[in-house]
Amino acid sequence: MLKALSRPAVKLVERYLPDPYIFVLLLTLIAAVAAIAVERQTPLAVMRMWGDGFWNLLTFSMQMLLVLVTGFMLASSPPVKKLLQRLAALAKGPGGAILLVTYVSMVASWINWGFGLVVGALFARELARLVRVDYRLLVASAYAGFVVWHGGLAGSIPLTIATDGHFSADQIGVIGTGSTIFAFFNLAIVVCLFITIPLVNRLMLPDEKDSVYVDPKLLADEEEAQSRIRRPADRLENSVILAWLVGIPGLIYLLDHFVLRGGGLNLNIVNFLFLFLAIVLHRTPRSLLISLNEAIKGGSGIVIQFPFYAGIMAIMVQSGLAATMSEALVSFATETSLPFWSFISAGIVNLFVPSGGGQWAVQAPVMLPAAEALGVDIARVAMAVAWGDAWTNLLQPFWALPVLAIAGLKAKDIMGFCLIQLIITGAVISVGLTWF
Repeated sequence: MLKALSRPAVKLVERYLPDPYIFVLLLTLIAAVAAIAVERQTPLAVMRMWGDGFWNLLTFSMQMLLVLVTGFMLASSPPVKKLLQRLAALAKGPGGAILLVTYVSMVASWINWGFGLVVGALFARELARLVRVDYRLLVASAYAGFVVWHGGLAGSIPLTIATDGHFSADQIGVIGTGSTIFAFFNLAIVVCLFITIPLVNRLMLPDEKDSVYVDPKLLADEEEAQSRIRRPADRLENSVILAWLVGIPGLIYLLDHFVLRGGGLNLNIVNFLFLFLAIVLHRTPRSLLISLNEAIKGGSGIVIQFPFYAGIMAIMVQSGLAATMSEALVSFATETSLPFWSFISAGIVNLFVPSGGGQWAVQAPVMLPAAEALGVDIARVAMAVAWGDAWTNLLQPFWALPVLAIAGLKAKDIMGFCLIQLIITGAVISVGLTWF
């Protein structure tokens, strides 16, 4: 049944889903028109909101570009390539490859979302070299595993409300992760998704006549050119000692961060880890630079599109449109249904504000008073917003850009399969938030 459902979904998306750049342009226009029509903002005011906020994600954009580049460099180092090849060899046939890439992506995403995005995509590439399997579904399966990130160890909303002095601390206090990430209802949702998502991906596997395969040669990494040592600069470029004199202190810094200072994972630490592991494992600066040149080719989407999303977020937040949307959806909620409607509203807002922390800043002033008025558990409502933020990433290509860049695909290639996952995971999460 799922195979039959996925076929028209894939064709529909391939025909009508535009390039992510066109998608972000359309979202910009929709947000601007809605702010004028609904919030009674003047065109000049909306234009100023958009322009003033356009560069607000520059730091984050660079972080995401580094997630792509450093992750690619790490995975293309000889030791990691051998590890991925051995792990990929465990897949026995196309079905096994789909299941394996989904589980690897889900585990990595639950640990850290940036880690999961890169590992899933790179592992999909490695599997495609060894197993003849529909490449679109393989990459879609890797991306579908990303759904669990906001219910995992790096979830921005649960970590925010667990931090002393967070912006709503005066209203709700500090809520520990035992009531959010490690609460029974959240762990139950995660477990159900670990069963459902791989199974759905496996059942969507197309017949051989409908499958799209990739030539393994196209996925081969650029080979390191053999160079003769003709000048002092050549010796430096091929110097293992130089690379390790910088790389090993970087790893010692990480050991100090985690062990002695008790630090945690964040996006900067993940990028630092990827970079210095890559420096050490590539052994020579030349090998690392060859990998860098290959990795950077896929970063154009991040560079050009993220500023537009920053502008959209500014319109949504400053015009009051995001709050209005949230208020409308929770206005008829009851004590039982508030988590569900919080989840749905977060999913809709996420299409325009694809940032977990930013979305909580927008929706908390609406959701928290509603939860208090109805006597609903604050932690459950916060996690409902978190899951809504993660859920519609299956439709919003913002977070798929690094995955698509690594895989060498377009959004239309994978979003048909993701659409089926959107429907099924939405049902699972809704039941979990309402009844678990």
